[in-house]
Amino acid sequence: MLVLHHSPLSPYVRKAMVILHETGLQDSVALAPAAGSPVDPAGMPTGQNPLGKIPALERPDGCTLYDSRVICRYLAALSPAGAVFYPAAPRLWEVLTLEATADGITDAALAVRYETALRPQPLQWPDWEAGQWAKVTRGLDAVEARWTGHLAGPLCIGQIALGCALGYLDARFPDRPWRDERPALGAWYARLAARPSMQATAPPAPA
Repeated sequence: MLVLHHSPLSPYVRKAMVILHETGLQDSVALAPAAGSPVDPAGMPTGQNPLGKIPALERPDGCTLYDSRVICRYLAALSPAGAVFYPAAPRLWEVLTLEATADGITDAALAVRYETALRPQPLQWPDWEAGQWAKVTRGLDAVEARWTGHLAGPLCIGQIALGCALGYLDARFPDRPWRDERPALGAWYARLAARPSMQATAPPAPA
């Protein structure tokens, strides 16, 4: 059986979980709890992923897969229903670029989270935090300005990644409203968030 090293707060794990729910494969994967951070990786699957990151997907017939982009593509390939998430070129390049944009937003948001929650306050660097959040802002602005037509198309891995990024912003940064200046993105996310796969994988409120 496949084993997914999992935390319900991880937006990258959520990408994989959404794929599982959309394809109906969720019961074919066992979830192994994982928790930790770059400064405290004890609860992370370092034996399976030397980088100490999740998701990591153990397979009975091959190496452990890691990086959400690799895992999501692998899971989508297990079901005919998954093909829609990775359409043929040339649309594929748009889909993968949107995924990269969404993952970049998540990367920058995580950097802000680590800076403010993990680094001792006297050592925090406000300019670093501001620079990372500027990436979030530019990414969201770019989606609002350039990608709304693509978001109106069939569900793809780029849209899933973007939805998981926005869900992470809501969960971890409720004091930084992103919808105010991005009405099209906010309306699209409200529709996406109502999907059963997004409802089933919604992150719990952080402790």
